[in-house]
Amino acid sequence: MTLLVSIHDVTPALDQPVRRLWDLCAARGITPALLVIPDWHGAWALDAHPEFVAWVRARAAEGAELLLHGYRHDEVGLPRALRDEWRAWGRTDREGEFLTLDRAAAAERIGRGLELLRGLDLAPIGFVPPAWLAREDGFRAARDAGLPLSEDEAAVRFGPRRVPSPALRWSGRGALRARGSAVVAAARWRLHQGAALLRIALHPGDLGHPASARSVERELDRWLAVRAPVTYSSLA
Repeated sequence: MTLLVSIHDVTPALDQPVRRLWDLCAARGITPALLVIPDWHGAWALDAHPEFVAWVRARAAEGAELLLHGYRHDEVGLPRALRDEWRAWGRTDREGEFLTLDRAAAAERIGRGLELLRGLDLAPIGFVPPAWLAREDGFRAARDAGLPLSEDEAAVRFGPRRVPSPALRWSGRGALRARGSAVVAAARWRLHQGAALLRIALHPGDLGHPASARSVERELDRWLAVRAPVTYSSLA
């Protein structure tokens, strides 16, 4: 039984909490994957922040796998239909960039993201849509761009093949959500013992409240006691 650990929302806009999450993992002998956003909210283009890019590049040199995590991450200018509202309910605060995109629109953003990352000598091996929300067209667009490795809310994807994998995640956005996510994470300890692959998806916001921050450390420690951490490449 294995464990896949990743840090989402890797952007200079969230520099310090991203580094804190990395240190949290490194102290436990984990090299997490880094899900990198090329231009967070259209205001934090990576090429304008060379120090942060150097930090990401150094982590990649230490073995961290990089994945493209959308282009700007948010949904600004993208109206939701009713079915989109239903899919995203309770999951994200308008941060599901690929939720409504068709194949052409998804391909355009993925292409721009890849161009920016590769121009900075950052080589992503896969694509994970923000909040794990995308239409099938979005995953097809990623495969067309040479990124067959991906994730949705329920599985890791290798091209059309899906490997079921429950995911632990938290929310530090307010006391109620932080405490609630800690309760859910504790329940998943009992629920997912039999899962062949478990994902722990860390977000910078997880550290925004003491309840979620404590839960992250507690769950990392106990899952690591019974499972071996693996990389996306080894799974593929």
